[in-house]
Amino acid sequence: MYQVIKRITSLMLNELSIKVNIANRYYPLKVATTEQEELVRQAAKLINDKLKAYGEQFNVKDHQDMLSMTVLELTTTLMTLQKKQADEQQQLAVELQELQSLLK
Repeated sequence: MYQVIKRITSLMLNELSIKVNIANRYYPLKVATTEQEELVRQAAKLINDKLKAYGEQFNVKDHQDMLSMTVLELTTTLMTLQKKQADEQQQLAVELQELQSLLK
């Protein structure tokens, strides 16, 4: 039991504490790996870049409006990619089934 607690404590201590700036606000986060930290920082940069672009393109000053438009754009992109991936997986399954039937 002591070894399990020691291992959990060790894993918890290995978490990295970072602060991420989104729309001029800092958010403290804990990440498990440096790779995850890099991904979170890239995501925050993407969000801030989109906010800036919306602010300049539409002369919007309200952060809430810019955040809403950014969330909508990024979520739409994510959903499009997920649908494309699902469609490709379905197509691969059909092709695999056809190949398996040819081998019989």
